Amino acid sequence: MLPDKKNKIEKLYYPIGEVASMFKVNTSLIRFWEKQFDIIKPHKNKKGNRLFTPKDVENFHLIYHLVKERGFTLQGAKDKLKENPEDSVDNLEVVQSLEEIKKFLLDLKSNI
Repeated sequence: MLPDKKNKIEKLYYPIGEVASMFKVNTSLIRFWEKQFDIIKPHKNKKGNRLFTPKDVENFHLIYHLVKERGFTLQGAKDKLKENPEDSVDNLEVVQSLEEIKKFLLDLKSNI
């Protein structure tokens, strides 16, 4: 399950380890996706450490949703994001809303 972005205080920058833990993936996958998708543009500090903006994290949500949840290939995800990015964002928002409703209903059921 992806992080709940509504209840989280947004930072200006997230280190790569924190981004990887949000999605329960290795940092190597984050670095790989950064190279594969031009919508991910991390800042680098003087040491060369990657620092991701909240927009980068949102873009990781999109990529994660397309690749891991919907089963797109990397090229398919790239094509989808280029041809119709709004559709991908809308689809992700619907999925996240449904997950929140499901969680609410399961909590309600357990309290009955």
